[in-house]
Amino acid sequence: MMFTDTHTHLYDEQLTAEEDILMQRSLDAGVSKMYMPNCDSGTAAEMMRLAKKFPDNCYPMMGLHPCYVKDNYVQELAIVEDWLKQEKFYGVGEIGLDYYWDVTHVPQQVMAFEQQIDWALQYDLPIIIHSRESTQDCINIVSKKQKGSLRGIFHCFSGTLEEAKQIIDLGFYLGIGGVVTFKKSSLPDIIQNIGIGNLVLETDAPYLAPVPYRGKRNESSYIPLIADKISDILALPVAEVARITNENAQKVFRN
Repeated sequence: MMFTDTHTHLYDEQLTAEEDILMQRSLDAGVSKMYMPNCDSGTAAEMMRLAKKFPDNCYPMMGLHPCYVKDNYVQELAIVEDWLKQEKFYGVGEIGLDYYWDVTHVPQQVMAFEQQIDWALQYDLPIIIHSRESTQDCINIVSKKQKGSLRGIFHCFSGTLEEAKQIIDLGFYLGIGGVVTFKKSSLPDIIQNIGIGNLVLETDAPYLAPVPYRGKRNESSYIPLIADKISDILALPVAEVARITNENAQKVFRN
């Protein structure tokens, strides 16, 4: 079986010290494609280094993460735009809104989100959306921008069933990671209601490791644990979960 990790921060310093070991573990687990979202200007160079080192497995995306939207966001966006002009990327991300950590720059987050959606449309790239405690506002912005060609993933989906249905109606996908394995997660009930047709797998490594590694460093080789949980929820063979989520990822990234 082959799997796709649609969201992993392989360039994080928690992972790069063992990048060769982690890559081999991922390949041994059947995880052959790993998509890397950017955070800000400080992470781009290391992300691109990994993309060049593992060109058959690591696929970079370019964006300004909402948690990194500060007073200098205009300059940061200019750097994102320059990267998009110069290199090949597989998505615009990680972009969106975050109301959990700091709401000081929410207006700037909104402007950055909308600008980066416009670039995604310009370059015909998917968007990878961070929507922590802001899912409905992100849906509303995507809905306003959706004219039929916008595509992407609501990364680490943590919304309601109604929000999940709105996202699917917009033609978007839900990124499902380690949280689905947590005891108090509401995701199993939501997945039972919506099925697998708009799901993709992700780790968000090094964060949000699935059970039994919860609280420890996450890595792409744990993707099969997430697939196993979805298999249990939907009473589908794991091989079918792998096949469908891979096909969904191909539809998003066209890769």
